Amino acid sequence: MNNELNKKLTNLLEKKDTKKSFSYPLLEDAFSSKDLLEAIKVILSRQITMSHKTKKFEKAFSKFIKSKYCLMVNSGSSANLLAVFALINPSKKNKLKKGDECIVPAICWSTSLWPIHQAGLKPKFIDVDKKTFSINYETLKANITKKTKAIMLVNVLGNCSEIDKIRSIANKKKIYLIEDNCESLGSIYKNKPLGSFGDFSTFSFYYTHQITAGEGGMIVCKNKDDYRILQSLRAHGWDREYTKNKKTFNFVNQGFNLRPLETSAAIALNQLKRIKSFKKVRKENRNKIVKELKTSSNWNNQYSFFEASKNLDPSWFGIPFLINKKFLSKKKIFLQYLEKNKVETRPIISGNFVKQASVKLHKIKFNLRKLKNAQEIEKRGFFIGLPTKPLSTKIIKRLSNLLLHITNI
Repeated sequence: MNNELNKKLTNLLEKKDTKKSFSYPLLEDAFSSKDLLEAIKVILSRQITMSHKTKKFEKAFSKFIKSKYCLMVNSGSSANLLAVFALINPSKKNKLKKGDECIVPAICWSTSLWPIHQAGLKPKFIDVDKKTFSINYETLKANITKKTKAIMLVNVLGNCSEIDKIRSIANKKKIYLIEDNCESLGSIYKNKPLGSFGDFSTFSFYYTHQITAGEGGMIVCKNKDDYRILQSLRAHGWDREYTKNKKTFNFVNQGFNLRPLETSAAIALNQLKRIKSFKKVRKENRNKIVKELKTSSNWNNQYSFFEASKNLDPSWFGIPFLINKKFLSKKKIFLQYLEKNKVETRPIISGNFVKQASVKLHKIKFNLRKLKNAQEIEKRGFFIGLPTKPLSTKIIKRLSNLLLHITNI
């Protein structure tokens, strides 16, 4: 790209609407001009399908996450799909069998659950911890049986449970651990990155996440054999990724087409360079918002806050709130009020997923009485976004006033 064209595109991309009124989306203006220019360079190269830029991003991500085997895919959901289907693949030693049990937290995303069901495994919902919204070690230990062959662990909104203990019991019991880290890229637990504990670990680069490519995901594994299975599954069952002849039409496995675009890799690679600064700013914004709420004259313990686990340096993805019981009857009207005032909200992941109609449709069994924490989190919880740019005092005060208005509804 020549300098004149580069300058014209930069000027175009950096035009701002200075008359903008207050709004607080989950994430505003996630892409820098440089991010978009990197994507434009790929488009102008005419090599848009997965190629060298994807490889470069995989290598950079591998270095960041401190795991050797990293494979980019088109979404975090696809990463979860590959993780589960690698576990049942005939090429895998000690593969899982149809009907084997996989533990999954009741607070989860749709595609944390459905690959388990789609692969013919048996999902077993268990409760979560009210402090971390993730699987509690003691609860997990109490729910492991001889039928348990895998665990789908979800690190929620930048936080985690005692994942080292979960890793230890999985090793002891010879249970596979899938670490769904789609919401927690950049968090460090006991000096080790989240997303490096699982036999398979998954990441998402969707728009609001710690880094974004618009879409895109990554799957990480521990050994070369699993990596080759993933390479084949990602692209039609081909062996092209690990043979010298890149034009081969040898189909050595079953497969999907879950390859990313080069444009996504280019954006994600440029964003990865800034993840530490994103993490720092998000943490500062969170602390300022919480401080403004708690020091307000209108503070009346309206909310309980999500705090980082012990030994965790969090990379926050949003601010979750648990509405305290005194104000809980107002939740539905209050969330409508926030949306009307341009504060975007979301449930905690999908709430208690067993309450979703799809679980009933597919006749997946669960015991609601054993999912009390998940039910409480759904009933009391919601979250708002955290920008990657510093919030002004004016916006923080406006946001605080809106959040505290629950008292007056």
